[in-house]
Amino acid sequence: MSPWNLLALPPLPEELLRRLLAPLGDRVDVRVPAARDRDALLAALPEAEIVLGDWTATLALDAEAVAAAPRLAFVQQPSVGVDGHDLDALAAAGVPLANTPGVSAVAVSEWCLAATLSLSRKLAAADAAVRAGEWPQQGLQPHELRGRRVGVVGYGPIGAMCMEMFRALGCQVSFWTRTPREDPAFEDLSALLSDSDVVVVVIALSDETRDLIDPARMKQGALLVNAARGGVVNQKALVEALRNGQLAGAALDVFDVEPLPADDPLRELPNVLLSPHVAGVTPEATGRLLSATLDNLTAAVEGREVDGVLNGVAPTVRRKFTESPTT
Repeated sequence: MSPWNLLALPPLPEELLRRLLAPLGDRVDVRVPAARDRDALLAALPEAEIVLGDWTATLALDAEAVAAAPRLAFVQQPSVGVDGHDLDALAAAGVPLANTPGVSAVAVSEWCLAATLSLSRKLAAADAAVRAGEWPQQGLQPHELRGRRVGVVGYGPIGAMCMEMFRALGCQVSFWTRTPREDPAFEDLSALLSDSDVVVVVIALSDETRDLIDPARMKQGALLVNAARGGVVNQKALVEALRNGQLAGAALDVFDVEPLPADDPLRELPNVLLSPHVAGVTPEATGRLLSATLDNLTAAVEGREVDGVLNGVAPTVRRKFTESPTT
């Protein structure tokens, strides 16, 4: 059988992509778009049978892109988020889309815990003061984390691990997810927001979760930690809540626009910890990501079931054409 045509979209040099995909051997013919823009993507899609997605969502498969790919049989997204892909259009075309669930759970959960501790103990403010020649032993007013109420929004692998880590430090932890659970820790979202000293957001972005978190509904003086997507939290309302003292602080790894624009008001606020969308980026998580991606791509070309399909399509990948559809 001829090699599968694999279109690789991650923002990496072509030579590196080929090295990373080398374990697939001659079972795939790896190609990349001529440029990292939409026109080049659409031009490359007609021959593509497998797409390895772009984790930046710059080159995403919306309905038009799916329609331009008649041979497409499988999409492997090398990330947990699948921003920009039209899952319904892919499902209608019979194309399974899989992500890599759980590979970054440890990394993101540790970031959420570290960020919360940094905000609670005022580590960034203390560092800045000492560097400026000050010695504010009495003025920072840090708080202990033990005994505080922590609400986790989202209950996938990351949310579950966040709960485990915060509980280990003696926090009272509850969670909310879109599917109600028969679990004593499950709490209505409104109650979770109004009662929690710390709200940790790790839920996927979708039409239902966009602007899900309104900081104005949170407890006075609470902390917000967002490692999900910028769109889950109303960013304009967040700025206002930080300015007027509704919130004591926020730690953000994600933003409405990335990179964060130079004139974004979040840059001016001293009670915000800013991070460049790296909560899940560790060598350990990257290794798990690569393994999960290669395992799924291997399963796809060998006719075995792939893991992590999100759009309801059968997980066994079937080739659509043995020859070009134009021949």
